[in-house]
Amino acid sequence: MTLLPTPRDPRGLPGRTLITLPPEIDLGNADDLLGHVLSASHARAGRLRVLVLDLTHTAFLDSQGARLIHDIRRRLSSQTEVRVVAHPWELPGRVLELTGVRRDVPVYDDLMDALTARFP
Repeated sequence: MTLLPTPRDPRGLPGRTLITLPPEIDLGNADDLLGHVLSASHARAGRLRVLVLDLTHTAFLDSQGARLIHDIRRRLSSQTEVRVVAHPWELPGRVLELTGVRRDVPVYDDLMDALTARFP
């Protein structure tokens, strides 16, 4: 059973939503996570400019996790920027590099940098 993450709107940062993803993302939970993240994002649609996906507590991420991030980005409004937080030396960061997700989605190694970086 996958516990679905709770979206948070960081205080003082309007238009930004943070979702901390679970410790494992794989074939068993990627589809449920996609639906949950999209639902949470659509609930904030009029005011969501930046969606930050935090992978710093994720120990296992396979290609389904990379696909999840790609699908989230593709399905959200073009007005919403998706950012990811992942340490480059840990498994999720390496998977994002190997699968090419880093070319399409900004990946930060610091949560505050991801939340406070200017929106283009």
